[in-house]
Amino acid sequence: MRVATGSKILDKMLGGGYETDVVNTIYGPAGSGKTVLAMLCCLGIARSGKKVVYIDTENSFSVERLKQIAPDYEKILSNMVFLKPVNFSEQKTSFEKLRNLVNDKIGLIVVDTIAMLYRIELGQKASEFYDINSSLGKQISYLSEIARKKNIPILITNQVYADFEKKGQVKLVGGDILKYGSKCLIELQITPQNNRRAILKKHRSIAQEKSIYFKIVEGGVIGTKEEKGFKLF
Repeated sequence: MRVATGSKILDKMLGGGYETDVVNTIYGPAGSGKTVLAMLCCLGIARSGKKVVYIDTENSFSVERLKQIAPDYEKILSNMVFLKPVNFSEQKTSFEKLRNLVNDKIGLIVVDTIAMLYRIELGQKASEFYDINSSLGKQISYLSEIARKKNIPILITNQVYADFEKKGQVKLVGGDILKYGSKCLIELQITPQNNRRAILKKHRSIAQEKSIYFKIVEGGVIGTKEEKGFKLF
């Protein structure tokens, strides 16, 4: 089963949308469109009457941006529940509570972004690296359990950092913990023409490296093309 992404071209690339029983992760640099895609996915769920749980660790959700995307933004907001953990411990507690609170009224859980508070924690407690990574692993396992047992799609956004060994490539913050905990991985890139490219890096049933180009506009995103290397699936 799949849930619509809120973008027709992204739905087409994913064979109908995000899978409902797994963790789906969108990652990329700042300004690449992660939060916009997360917001777009919320629209269909909220309009259907289901609740969206939105865990906002960066305070990046903008009501003004939602107004641009959705004229019926008041209805959307009425079906959204926001959690705003301010530290890594609160983030873990939020996920633990969700395991016991989720029910069939919830149609989507968004975490935007999973790595913000994790990076801060590492910066403050570098000597506790293994404990912090263990905690992150538990958090991902909580989300995976919710998706698998409750059939509720989980959509995570994540940050990246430069891969110094492979010029021009990036790595996920959280490394293998996020990589293996997510069954769908989508990398976002900002192109030379200031468009966006979404590349499918991992999926259970669709070939890797499929990609689309899109442009961020006031109403959301629209498909576009580059002068070179354009692919549209």
